[in-house]
Amino acid sequence: MLPEGAYWLVWAQISGIGPVLIRRLQQHFGTLEAAWKANPAQLAEVEGFGLQTLKKVVEQRSRLHPQQLFSKHQQENPHFWTPGDTDYPRLLLETPSPPPVLYYRGEIELSENLGQKPLVGIVGTRNPSDYGRRWTRNISTTLAHNGFTVVSGLAAGIDTESHIAAMDAGGRTIAVLGTGVDVVYPAKNRDLYKRILTQKQGLIVSEYAAKTPPDRTHFPRRNRIIAGLSRAVLVMEAPLKSGALITANYANEFGRDVYVLPGRIDDRPSQGCLKLLSQGATPILKELDELLRMLGAIPQLDGVEACSEIEQVPLPDLSPELQKVMDVISTESLPLDLIMQQTGMATGEVSSALLQLELMGLVSQLPGMRYQRMK
Repeated sequence: MLPEGAYWLVWAQISGIGPVLIRRLQQHFGTLEAAWKANPAQLAEVEGFGLQTLKKVVEQRSRLHPQQLFSKHQQENPHFWTPGDTDYPRLLLETPSPPPVLYYRGEIELSENLGQKPLVGIVGTRNPSDYGRRWTRNISTTLAHNGFTVVSGLAAGIDTESHIAAMDAGGRTIAVLGTGVDVVYPAKNRDLYKRILTQKQGLIVSEYAAKTPPDRTHFPRRNRIIAGLSRAVLVMEAPLKSGALITANYANEFGRDVYVLPGRIDDRPSQGCLKLLSQGATPILKELDELLRMLGAIPQLDGVEACSEIEQVPLPDLSPELQKVMDVISTESLPLDLIMQQTGMATGEVSSALLQLELMGLVSQLPGMRYQRMK
């Protein structure tokens, strides 16, 4: 019997089927295996499955074989998470479009995935000034010394400086690629890539399977993962047309704090930063203690252990199944897989109960298939 992750994997191969539709399939059919075996008429009952989507599913599903695909991935891409896995990064799961498959290489630190250890994104131009390089190293070193993990994109310039400085300070770093996790781009960062893996000081992650080459369309999408993993994003230097601004825009969309290194108004590498400041981003000032204070004020996610310590409030007129689900829901949002783990109930049973509780006004659903008790 194949694990549910194998069906996340195979559904993700169908063009036009993203994480939102996959979650809907899982909720509707109980398991993605059942959804894979459903006929077109049954699939048409799922919200978002119009004629064009159904046509793609029918055409492509006949050419895909879950067992073969899963076996091939175990050989070529043995390490990956899907949103159904408890180790999937929780902050990323809260975003509107978490990758259906997130590949990784390196040393996992579970507290990062659970949101207990704070991750901070640092991004900027590939051609920074000495000023940008100096402050990137300074800030990355300070963050590493204070227990933050630095997230960036392994690009030349600011990304490279942030990764190296974090590791030089004895901290951890996460590099998010726009290629497969086995493809280094730019090639001159091969030694940096190897250092992250061999010194076990972090992770390499990507939504693209092994051997995927660089493509100009991949990097803007890569930037949403940097923003999604991070509690806050720091833009060090960025011109007006910069991938760093795309990352900052995603950060704003996801409700993350954006901090900017101020620059001179006549410096091209600072024009994007000045634009972000005019839009309300927080300036990074010389006193880094203030930056640490603001980053430290960002509330941490509760861990799995804390999530189990939920006040049991009996509610009248609930069936035993609904009460069982309601007992584990708190005012802090919980992912679907954790609710299943806490209740010991099957996916379909939990999904059905949550839907009923939503209709009763007792529970609300948040992005990323997370649920919380109505206040």
